[in-house]
Amino acid sequence: MTVTYRYRAATLSGEVVEGVVQADNPRAAIDELRRQTLVPVAVEPMHTRGANWPTFWTRWRSRGNRDDALAVGTRTIAAMLSGGATLDRALTFAAAHAGHPDVGEALADLRRQVQQGGTLSSAMRERPAVFGGLAPAVTRAGEESGTLDVALSRLADHFDRVRDLRGQLRAALWYPALMGIVSGVGVVVLLTFVVPRFVGMLAESGGTLPTSTRLLVSMSAAVTSSWWALLALGALGWILVRGWLHEAGNRRRWHGHRLRWPVWGALERAVATARFARAFGTLLESGAGVLASLRIAREAVSNQSLGSALDDAARAIERGVRVADSLEGALPPLAIQLLAVGEESGTLAAMSLRIADTYDGEVQRSLRTLVAMVEPMLIVAFGGVVGFVALAMLQAIYSINAGVL
Repeated sequence: MTVTYRYRAATLSGEVVEGVVQADNPRAAIDELRRQTLVPVAVEPMHTRGANWPTFWTRWRSRGNRDDALAVGTRTIAAMLSGGATLDRALTFAAAHAGHPDVGEALADLRRQVQQGGTLSSAMRERPAVFGGLAPAVTRAGEESGTLDVALSRLADHFDRVRDLRGQLRAALWYPALMGIVSGVGVVVLLTFVVPRFVGMLAESGGTLPTSTRLLVSMSAAVTSSWWALLALGALGWILVRGWLHEAGNRRRWHGHRLRWPVWGALERAVATARFARAFGTLLESGAGVLASLRIAREAVSNQSLGSALDDAARAIERGVRVADSLEGALPPLAIQLLAVGEESGTLAAMSLRIADTYDGEVQRSLRTLVAMVEPMLIVAFGGVVGFVALAMLQAIYSINAGVL
């Protein structure tokens, strides 16, 4: 059977080319490349859609390990460079021992571009989905200052911090999410299996049902017979909301509204402050300018309302406004005061990293508060539903027995 192979080969002039070739087996593919006066470097089969499902499933399961692999890979390159290894050798080793396929592929691509004469920072910039906007800037600063190993080590520290923060968020929200799913499944089981059987028993006995029982029966009928309408309504609502949020202005207003929520708003602001401050401090330590560092660190903030405020701060800095004054209103008051102290003492980078540490702790405290609030709320909500179902059933049984007596 003919199979399509992806190849990377060298021409007689030494140029590396890539393409595809069809052959019955790898040996035949290599022979075909040699007939084209090409020297094969790598020949890999291109799997069909069906054959790609296992790879897709593996990548989906290991998606959470990408942050770990990126941090380890960056630290490996930094350690090898500081030990005297060449960049090509460090990239080769890191790519071969990457713990995630996306990271390994990205590192291998970096090595190819560096071999072709490109810089490491420019190669990273072409892989924003893996490296983001911070890594190319830090790497470029290290290249220009001749301290690439130090810059990559700082970048690995940043990746470690981001990984830890994301892990804390997932761990804290996992239990409430699980409780919500279990509660939802329990309510659906009650309305689709338990209540209909009970209604059948009541129909055989006759009599007038209490108001609570009639309401329960109506809810059960809506779930069992009109579930498709509920799903369609939910899908329509989801599409309308996504369409509304697709507009930048609407998304910015929604993000700004979220910041005013009692507990969630403080948590989201603390997370954004920690990410921004750590990226800002890391860039400053690597030798980047204040304005360039702020603009790049802004990409670490996903909240569009805060991002718009940071953009305004960058424009204010261009006009000569101090960093702390320009960021007032975008960051919490404590962060503003610490930045002001850092500017006055000439330790803006160190103070930014201290702000990140401070708000990492604030995130942990906010998460504990949020989880402490969500758990009893879910328990009370599910208990209320179960109590209402039990009350409606007992009232129906009591009314039937009273009518019989």
